[in-house]
This record gives sequence, C-alpha cells and structure tokens, in this order.
Amino acid sequence: MADRRFDPAKSDRLDSPERRRQLPPEMVLKELSIQSSDKVLDLGAGTGYFTLPVAQMTKETIYALDIEPKMLESLSARIEEQHLSNVEVLKGDIQEIPLPSQEVDRIIASMVLHEVDLSKTLKEIHRVLKPQGTCLCLEWERKESEEGPPLHHRVKSTDMEQVMEAEGLMPLRTRLLTENHYMILAKKK
Repeated sequence: MADRRFDPAKSDRLDSPERRRQLPPEMVLKELSIQSSDKVLDLGAGTGYFTLPVAQMTKETIYALDIEPKMLESLSARIEEQHLSNVEVLKGDIQEIPLPSQEVDRIIASMVLHEVDLSKTLKEIHRVLKPQGTCLCLEWERKESEEGPPLHHRVKSTDMEQVMEAEGLMPLRTRLLTENHYMILAKKK
C-alpha cells in the first residue's frame, strides 16, 4: 500500500489556496459538531490542515496521526509557532492506530482511506471511537479528474457507505463537497 501514499514532496498542495477554496476546513469541520470537551483524532494529519483548526475548537487532546516523518516535522513546527498545547503528534499507521480502545469522540479521515486496507482501517476507527462517537470521512469520488489519486485507488461513495456499515459505523449523512470529493458523516453503532 506504500505506493498509494501521498508524496511529502507535494505537501504544499495540502494547504494551498485552491484546496482552501474547495474544502474550507472550518465549513467541513462544522459537520462534526466538535465540542470543547471532545477528544479528536486526525488520521493522516499531514501538515495540520484540520488538526490546527480543531485545536482551537476543543480544550481536550487532538491526536494528529501520520506515518510520514516529514509531514510530522512540518506539523510540529506549526504547532510550536501557534503555541498549541493540546495537540499530540503521533507517528504511526492508520491501519494500526496507536491509541487505546474507545479513546476519542470524533475522527477526521480526510483523503486517506483510499490509501489503505479499507476494512482493516474502519475496524480500527470503530475500535478507538467512544460509544456514539462520530467519524467524518472525506474522499475522492471514483471518477476521472485531472487531480487526485489514480481512479483504481478511489472508493465510490456508495461502496464506502457499505464497508462502513459492515465495520460497525452507521452513515448519517453523505454529500458531495465538490464535483470530485464526497463527505460521509458516520456514527459508531
């Protein structure tokens, strides 16, 4: 699956003005209804596109998990610059989340589930979510586009919903965010 990973040399795309226009983090995060008492996990946190705004929304810990050391170095520098004390940077694989069971209230999985074994990762998401916890999944729709991963790596939104249900997550809301991106909000059954 390493061939599916995002190239850290392209990390400038993660916080580009174009991405901010297409997927404004504040608008997307409203879907999760994050409370100040929520522990949050950002899977594939990268340079902190969602981690940093979430750190302002909760007084609890936000775990920023990524497998790529260069991404975590960049994120750590940004956390330090912004004097954030509630972000815990974790190096690890999202298929084996290095957290105890039922640790978090909310999970963000943005543009990472197409890179991994979907069933295995959704089982892990289910495991670390508290009862009634929610997960926000953003992904590339399975259709041709000029940007994004190859078509054969993408997961169709209806297929994502089915696998989520099979792994104990109930899709609550699905919608297109752009012509190429969808969002699914799911709750732990």
